[in-house]
Amino acid sequence: MANEAIKRYDESSGHGGVIQDYTVGNLDAIEKGTLLSLQDLRTVSGTVGMGVALAGIAAREKVAGDGRTRLPVYKKGYFDMQSSGAIAIGEPLIAAGGVNQVKAAGLHSGSQILGYAEEVAVVNVPETILVRLDL
Repeated sequence: MANEAIKRYDESSGHGGVIQDYTVGNLDAIEKGTLLSLQDLRTVSGTVGMGVALAGIAAREKVAGDGRTRLPVYKKGYFDMQSSGAIAIGEPLIAAGGVNQVKAAGLHSGSQILGYAEEVAVVNVPETILVRLDL
């Protein structure tokens, strides 16, 4: 998969909130490290557009038609992710619309914010940066 989020380490919350199960369609194919959008009834989708409500990052692969309808999802942790545009340290981030890319949140807020930049990214130079996932 292109630009998958690569886990660096977990941020243990002390109450099991790092990974949560969500519903996923039996026919959905989702690779580990995919940024997921939140759909109705605690259901996730691997299709993420800019400014959508986010659920987290897929903690394992989901093969289409494998009979599974639950998917573990990272809600917190530190991940290497692909940047889109200029990003400052500590800036809130949203999905950029490209496959597993993040960008500065600007005026977006609430469930659209996936976390915060732990490294700088320069404009017009896509690069991998450390992201603190906090959903």
